[in-house]
Amino acid sequence: MGMWASVDAIWDFPAEKRIFGAVLLFSWTVYLWETFLAQRQRRIYKTTTHVPPELEQIMDSDTFEKSRLYQLDKSTFSFWSGLYSVVESTLILLFGGIPYLWRLSGRFCGSAGFGPEYEIIQSLVFLLLATLYSALTGLPWSIYNTFVIEEKHGFNHQTLEFFMKDTIKKFIVTQCILLPVSSLLLYIIKIGGDYFFIYAWLFTLVVSLVLVTIYADYIAPLFDKFTPLPEGKLKQEIEVMAKSIDFPLTKVYVVEGSKRSSHSNAYFYGFFKNKRIVLFDTLLEDYSVQNKDKQEEPGVEAHNDGEGDSEEVRAKVKNKKQGCKNEEVLAVLGHELGHWKLGHTIKNIVISQINSFLCFFLFAVLIGQRVLFAAFGFYDTQPTLIGLLIIFQFIFSPYNEVLSFCLTVLSRRFEFQADAFAKKLGMAKDLYSALIKLNKDNLGFPVSDWLFSTWHYSHPPLLERLQALKDTKQD
Repeated sequence: MGMWASVDAIWDFPAEKRIFGAVLLFSWTVYLWETFLAQRQRRIYKTTTHVPPELEQIMDSDTFEKSRLYQLDKSTFSFWSGLYSVVESTLILLFGGIPYLWRLSGRFCGSAGFGPEYEIIQSLVFLLLATLYSALTGLPWSIYNTFVIEEKHGFNHQTLEFFMKDTIKKFIVTQCILLPVSSLLLYIIKIGGDYFFIYAWLFTLVVSLVLVTIYADYIAPLFDKFTPLPEGKLKQEIEVMAKSIDFPLTKVYVVEGSKRSSHSNAYFYGFFKNKRIVLFDTLLEDYSVQNKDKQEEPGVEAHNDGEGDSEEVRAKVKNKKQGCKNEEVLAVLGHELGHWKLGHTIKNIVISQINSFLCFFLFAVLIGQRVLFAAFGFYDTQPTLIGLLIIFQFIFSPYNEVLSFCLTVLSRRFEFQADAFAKKLGMAKDLYSALIKLNKDNLGFPVSDWLFSTWHYSHPPLLERLQALKDTKQD
């Protein structure tokens, strides 16, 4: 009877107390679940100290150990940063940080002659203060990650001065986008009447399409140098491959990612008949700064084929250079263009917009519930921006977790399909070797706990991808 009496007592709490308690309980449940998964994976990092037999042909012991130590450091960092995040958010909620910041924004507006009727102006001040607080509290973690962990493992190429200038620039660019878009969205919700959720959804759809279209041309160049890929064999082969699958390629760029990090990447962007491909210089063996600065090791130059060499020399050849050969770059692009050809890009956009519409519809249903505002300390006022924050970030959090997992599962399926597409183009052997090189260059650890990878990995584990390519590779 005592236990049931306690349960009944909980339901005797006011509705706003129950909502507030449920939000805190869920946030800590998610944190504990994530910590449980991370500890399972961390156990793998600690106990798998030698290259497993199935990996001996694709990874040497030195790279394996470097990868293991890198992932251990990242795991430790993730634990402490995650703990800080959940404790910080809990304290903010418990001590009324959100209503306090709203009142502070009102005082700033009042001192500038804007009264309570200027809700949108106050909302923009609130956003500015909130993002400034987030940037300042997150800065030490970002500095530690960049200049301790990434530096320790050879990935960081930034100076502290460059990092700080970059951080300030990102903050300013973010505000230049966030504040005007937010003000227009709030205005649409205010004047939209009963069907405001439709207009708000259409507005966010247009904004997202515009940002995707202009990002690489006007925003990304503010941070990185983009140069056209020079005329030559690689560019010709990329254009031939694009034409063979009717990909409307207009330009191919190389981005100077090496000034920040050694990590590699490649992507395409654009709509309709105006597609561009972007290659990181770290992906290209001929462009990698590390390769240009590295002296050839004695005894390596004369052993290009690897036949009849000692294990030591073959290991040197295997790990001598960063990046991929042209054939491997083409295979990576074959995989990326497979996402386009198979409609993955469009499917992701459709899923995203269906979800966005559903969220705005539910927001329209819930925004009139005064109890939601009261749960977070807003008893006398119900600002639209605060309603968006409460509903999208807190009330929808269980739904967002489930959706995120479903999208992760779908993403892995798409990755296998894109690999199969590259295989059909006759690139299985080169994609096989490219995946191994990229895993080595990025110090990816190829052994994973099944539950951790199921929940977190948007890309299939390396061994699973290699196995799917293996039969064709040997043809």
